[in-house]
Amino acid sequence: MPDFPLPTSPVPTPLAPTLSDRLALRERPMGQPLLRQQWSELLFLHWAVPAELLQPHLPPRLKIDTHDGMAWLAVVPFQMSKVRTRLTPEMPGTNAFLELNVRTYVHLDGVPGVWFFSLDATNALAVWVARTFFRLPYLRADMRLERPSADLRQFTATRTHGGAPPASFRATWKIGAPLPPSEPGSLAFFLTERYALYTSNKAQTKLYRGRVAHAPWPLSTAQVLHLESNLIEGHGLPTPSGKPVVHAGSPVSVELWPMQQV
Repeated sequence: MPDFPLPTSPVPTPLAPTLSDRLALRERPMGQPLLRQQWSELLFLHWAVPAELLQPHLPPRLKIDTHDGMAWLAVVPFQMSKVRTRLTPEMPGTNAFLELNVRTYVHLDGVPGVWFFSLDATNALAVWVARTFFRLPYLRADMRLERPSADLRQFTATRTHGGAPPASFRATWKIGAPLPPSEPGSLAFFLTERYALYTSNKAQTKLYRGRVAHAPWPLSTAQVLHLESNLIEGHGLPTPSGKPVVHAGSPVSVELWPMQQV
């Protein structure tokens, strides 16, 4: 009789988070947050990307989170202020700075979150703290945010971190009309309502998850008048095609919990 291979059990594919999973993360975590801060002057720039192009850039256990079958790659400039720990007041010189991140969306064990490819910031102390205690890929950069009028913003950034790939960003946008609250299940909800973040050790053998709490984003329409960036390409990622999905974000107060190994 011919030999036949024994049947093997298929490797289970991690299930994508349900809408209930996503809504559950809006609940404030137990315990005390480690940090409190405010995020403002946000510009969300999102491009749809085939998931198979991003998955190889992630640690093995993390899976790309998709909406209508597509992964999303984002560049997000913003201003961080009122930064303090739960035990200390705001410290002048370290409590406000600009930040710019490149990110995508992932899930692990039904918990959706954000994966950062890089986070550039103007504050050297904040970069050191984030790299040392949160294992986040923060990099030093020179940045400038200008407000020529009530609805116009100009943001420029040039990376200065030693040993990191050079990168620059320049954008001008006009803030439009306020949008209604994001409907659960909508694309805007998927892209902006994120209450967990992931990172790993350098070897990508260990994963860590941190929780974030804030009110749902107050979003507005926005029109990008000018955009120059090589941030995405600096990570070996494909240059997105087409126009981005754009939102402007109004200020929110944010609480962050310590990273936990998962």
